[in-house]
Amino acid sequence: MTLTSAFYGPASTAVSSAPDPPQGAVCAIHQPNLFPRLSTLAKLYAADRWIVLEDVQFVRRDYQHRARLADLDEPARQQWLTLPTHLPQGRSTAISQARLVDPQRSRRTIQLLVRQYYGRSAHWKAVSDVLDTTLATFDTSDRVADVARTSTIALLAVLGWSGDVLDSSEIPSRQGRSERLADLAAATDSTHYLCGTGGLRYLDADPFDAHGIPVLPFHTPVDGLLWRWARRASSLWALSTIGPGELVNQLAALREAHLLRVQA
Repeated sequence: MTLTSAFYGPASTAVSSAPDPPQGAVCAIHQPNLFPRLSTLAKLYAADRWIVLEDVQFVRRDYQHRARLADLDEPARQQWLTLPTHLPQGRSTAISQARLVDPQRSRRTIQLLVRQYYGRSAHWKAVSDVLDTTLATFDTSDRVADVARTSTIALLAVLGWSGDVLDSSEIPSRQGRSERLADLAAATDSTHYLCGTGGLRYLDADPFDAHGIPVLPFHTPVDGLLWRWARRASSLWALSTIGPGELVNQLAALREAHLLRVQA
């Protein structure tokens, strides 16, 4: 199967969750990340549907329970925001099973650090909306996946995204890495699978080919200050620096650029 270089699908404009997603949509499948990087947020924004991959192994060196906060004025200066996490099944613990060691302490850490880094931003109101929505999760759950998932949805919401959010654990699929992703896309009637550069390194396109679902690589720009830190820093920095309106413009332009390449 030949991988195409763009995605096809209409943009959405507010967040919603739907048990029966519409047909003919581009899906992105990604693990729940705490205040995700801009490269991840851009991919999800470009899709019509995010399937939250929460029934795979938790990895401590990944982004499910941590995020890099970049300094507002000097983004090269970064600090990890990490939520201490308990893995009931040891290294084999799934993301959905990971638990916060001390939920209230983690809540205070997020509140203090995010305000410390971005509280003086001219766009603090938008950041504060994301922060408040995320903090509310600690009142009802000690699951790391819930906090990370909510933080991502809150970011998408402040940008006016209206795609569907589905959980992989509720969708039957095979165990193979690529087979699982292809089955998730097929089970949700997705017409295309949007894949980031990291996933392309290991993805086997054959299971997607068997389902008749094109794999569409998604790339973010490499030039410009905004995108220089896209694969490292939390997208909270971008939101704080240019605000939700301009960030929407940047993400929408990226989405449209891919669409034009498909139509060419």
